[in-house]
Amino acid sequence: MRFARPVAFILLALAANTVGRAALAHEFWIAPEKYQVKLGASVRADLRNGQVFSGARLAYFDRNIARFEIWDQAEARPYSGRMGDLPALQLEAPAEGLLVVAHETTPDDLTYDSWEDFAKFAAHKDFPDIEQRHSARNLPRTGFAERYTRHAKSLIAVGSGAGSDRAIGLLTEFFALANPYSDDLSAGLPVELRFQDRPRSHAQVEVFERAPDDTVSVTLIRTDADGRAVVPVKSGHVYLLDAVVLRPLDPEATSGDDSATTGKPAPVWQTHWAALTFAIP
Repeated sequence: MRFARPVAFILLALAANTVGRAALAHEFWIAPEKYQVKLGASVRADLRNGQVFSGARLAYFDRNIARFEIWDQAEARPYSGRMGDLPALQLEAPAEGLLVVAHETTPDDLTYDSWEDFAKFAAHKDFPDIEQRHSARNLPRTGFAERYTRHAKSLIAVGSGAGSDRAIGLLTEFFALANPYSDDLSAGLPVELRFQDRPRSHAQVEVFERAPDDTVSVTLIRTDADGRAVVPVKSGHVYLLDAVVLRPLDPEATSGDDSATTGKPAPVWQTHWAALTFAIP
């Protein structure tokens, strides 16, 4: 029923906007339909936002994308979809090897009407001193805003899946130091967490593990002085790694942006979320 597409497109646009604002304190990740595909097959993946490795599908919209790239073992290239595409990524017959999909969102703001909501979020993401830092800057406890961006990667095996991940210059990112589809991971999967092209040391990493029966467990690990950590993994399971940077933001530095014309408060904190998804055969 081709005539139904415009209506669906409008609904998708409304849903994308609603989800983007209602679930901002939740994780964002790339969710391939299959983490291992045959050579010559297409790769399809959703952008998702939610909790405990379950979330709403987000359609492809240019206004929400700062960077969307496909990295195979030979080259990197930008990815462009059609407005409203679900899944957001629809890639035909990529080259054989380990495929890296990278996505960065444009900045968006969230206003907190409750101090408790912000404090719980900050504590959950390993910033227990947030109240002291907030008070030291003489910031209001309600009616203040946070600016956030998302920086997601996914590892997909095409054919043999041979090859390696690498740091690709996202503002904050994980990169796998071993291939989850071909290497011996009996001791776990080593990863490195980076921010501004440097290792991020002693940072909390939240590990979401989905079992074959779709149950999800959550554990916390921490990077070492070199920004590295080892993720315990199991055959047949799917993983999402999540880590958040929280930094002060001078409201004077954003006084010329949209907040000045919309009447919304200028953001005083900024968060940058790194995510990595992969599966273990």
